[in-house]
Amino acid sequence: MKILSILSVLTLFVGCGSTQNDNKNNSIIPAEASTKVEALNNNFVNASEIKEVVSFLASDALKGRDTGTEEINEAANYIETQFKSFGVKPYFETYRDNFKVENMDAYNVVGYLEGTDAKLKNEFIIIGAHYDHIGTAKGVNGDTIANGANDNAAGTSGVLFLAKYFAKTKTNKRSIIFTTFTAEEKGLLGSKHLAEKLKENNINLYTMINIEMIGVPFKDRDYQAFITGHELSNLAEKMNSYAGEKLIGASSVSKKYGLFKRSDNYAFYQAFKVPSHTVSSCDLTNFDFYHHVDDEVDKLDYNFMASLINKLAPVIQEIANTPSQEIKMNEN
Repeated sequence: MKILSILSVLTLFVGCGSTQNDNKNNSIIPAEASTKVEALNNNFVNASEIKEVVSFLASDALKGRDTGTEEINEAANYIETQFKSFGVKPYFETYRDNFKVENMDAYNVVGYLEGTDAKLKNEFIIIGAHYDHIGTAKGVNGDTIANGANDNAAGTSGVLFLAKYFAKTKTNKRSIIFTTFTAEEKGLLGSKHLAEKLKENNINLYTMINIEMIGVPFKDRDYQAFITGHELSNLAEKMNSYAGEKLIGASSVSKKYGLFKRSDNYAFYQAFKVPSHTVSSCDLTNFDFYHHVDDEVDKLDYNFMASLINKLAPVIQEIANTPSQEIKMNEN
């Protein structure tokens, strides 16, 4: 999430916990929980599986996954291998959506699962996360590698396991594009490139969900994650209805500092004008290591991540399967 320019202001909030507004009037759950989605009898991903993925992507060997480096190519190869093993097909001729960043080769990794319904498969959902990071940062005790475990190996793991879930269950009537973006840290360039390319291809995009920094929980809020731009659409309301609980809330910090425009969801909103939001469990009031060398594997809560991803799967399944498009932009 591109929030470095406001970090000095946000430090005033670190450790202060949530504000009163963060716990009230956010996507109220109906009196009766939704019965539209059949609950998963078994959790499909566990903490150790998620930690394995994050540990590879955030290892010292990948040297902070800076765009244009050999190490981010290794990360892209890893993501491709995972997609192939799940049976997720490339959306383009290959998994790589190539472009240039400052004369360097850059590539989003883009997979695809066709919908199972003859009509609804022509509508698309995009699930994305950026897999790049900043490479190095100010050294601490001789360590200069910014591993980027929470930002955003965590979100990348979410995309991979959701892709695995739908590839196995084949429960998506609408088509789903699973993508990991590069060059987010260079100015959201990967998502901008892909959004413009898909717009030129004239795909019928229903909604886009970006996953960003889901590695640590809030300790004093009545929801597990928030979405940026909460007030702009009914996505949070629908996600909570589909989940049967208050899974998604609104962060006053996110709204105050305009985080809706600072992550990879924004390019899709600009191109398609459809609900396009970032799901996150970190607005920097609960994580001290943004763009810091201590954003390490051991700082994350993998049981929380497993809980969140397991709850997101049936919610996205319902988004993919409703007969009509229930998620809409709010009127001004």
